[in-house]
Amino acid sequence: MSLVLDAAAQDLLFREARTANTFSDEPVTEEQVQAIYDLVKFGPTAFNQTPLRITLVRSPEARERLVKHMAEGNQAKTAAAPLVAILSADNEFHEELPRLLPHFPQAKDAFFSARPVREQSALVNATLQAAYFIMGVRAAGLAAGPMTGLDFAGIQKEFLDGDHTPLMVVNIGKPGEDAWFPRSPRLEFDQVVTTV
Repeated sequence: MSLVLDAAAQDLLFREARTANTFSDEPVTEEQVQAIYDLVKFGPTAFNQTPLRITLVRSPEARERLVKHMAEGNQAKTAAAPLVAILSADNEFHEELPRLLPHFPQAKDAFFSARPVREQSALVNATLQAAYFIMGVRAAGLAAGPMTGLDFAGIQKEFLDGDHTPLMVVNIGKPGEDAWFPRSPRLEFDQVVTTV
């Protein structure tokens, strides 16, 4: 095997990791979420823009408000998950660039003065960060249930503002009983990779 990561870590992050559909009652602590963020914040983004924003839905009242915006098949598992996170893209990420990119602070205005450019860049780079976040949840020994079956406009209005675009909702926790659907097939290397 030509991977440096040991087999147990490969299994934890990829081969054995699954999208969880049920969760145990064990809570997800603030310390766990902090540790996840402190790991995944180092994942690369263009211009170090880090546009991902995470809204943790912990209170019963907020959970009830969120569940009504989930697709019918996602409502029960979102209602029962120990923790739910709304992942969104901050379309005003450029305001932080002078601090995040100190060697090139003029990038804020040179590349991101136009809102459509920021929205496209925020979408791509926050989606990258969302993938890092899911891997971080797995690295913490938890399961993630990322979902895009939801009312995006409703969630934006209920929890965010016009400067934040919702990307997905992620249920987080220790897997419960019958948490996994059967593993679906994956494409083989030669179906995906082309050399030119």
